[in-house]
Amino acid sequence: MTGLDFDVAHLLAGMLVLISFLELYQDRLYALLNVFALHALVLALSVAWQAFIQDAPHLYVTAALALVFKAVIIPVALHRIIVRLGIHREIENVVGVGPAMLTGMALVALSMVVMLRVTQEADPLAREDLAFALSVILLGLLMMVTRRNAVSQVVGFMSLENGLVLAATGAKGMPLVVEISVAFSILIAFIVIGIFLFRIRERFDTVDLQALDRFRGERR
Repeated sequence: MTGLDFDVAHLLAGMLVLISFLELYQDRLYALLNVFALHALVLALSVAWQAFIQDAPHLYVTAALALVFKAVIIPVALHRIIVRLGIHREIENVVGVGPAMLTGMALVALSMVVMLRVTQEADPLAREDLAFALSVILLGLLMMVTRRNAVSQVVGFMSLENGLVLAATGAKGMPLVVEISVAFSILIAFIVIGIFLFRIRERFDTVDLQALDRFRGERR
């Protein structure tokens, strides 16, 4: 493996972290979905590059699944759901963008410190990819926690799953059958979430999850 192999792999993994910050920064649904599509595209490129440098042809299937489902089908479907439900285009946050970004930077620093320490005996490429992957996972969790809109929480969940895929491929990870089953599980989860969104909209005339709290009598 050459220095160029390391550099390109780290560049693509680092881009995933930066795009996760872009997702966290967005305050409009359409822009968020476009950024998520870019996130999935970079993930597909990262997995394809790992397939090349690891000489693992089955990872090309994973890259193709990420490209087709996450970069095309899911963003287009979410766009149509937003139009169909007439969802308000602005995203309501639990905390402001500034505190959320600062928290995200702290989580990335924590990921780097923890992962690089606990994987000292691992392959250098795998160590750094795992650190980037943990950063993507934590930023996806942060998005889910700090957003009130159900659609933006779906995007946070999908971004989190992108981090899991990056971790698995960087660590010379999962068998092909597991990767395919994970992809179809995500697709099924997306279908269920879509139905859930329609039901929330029909019942509460909004997809702001605070409506559920008010329905339970938990006013804030």
